[in-house]
Amino acid sequence: MLVLTLAMAAVGFALLVLALTTGSVAWAWGCIAVCVVGAVLLLVSSLRGTTPDRERSIPRAAPAREDDPPTE
Repeated sequence: MLVLTLAMAAVGFALLVLALTTGSVAWAWGCIAVCVVGAVLLLVSSLRGTTPDRERSIPRAAPAREDDPPTE
């Protein structure tokens, strides 16, 4: 979801540049709409606590049990 948020930021920036060069208010409102959607996506991703797929694929070591022999 972070990649989608970054893509929305890039599209919003492109719309901002387009709005400034053409002087069109419609492009500026499009920029605002895209940025709001990107901010909502970022907020949802943050609240869900998602982690990147790379971190999910790393196996974690099993906790040691009390009856296991110590390792050196």
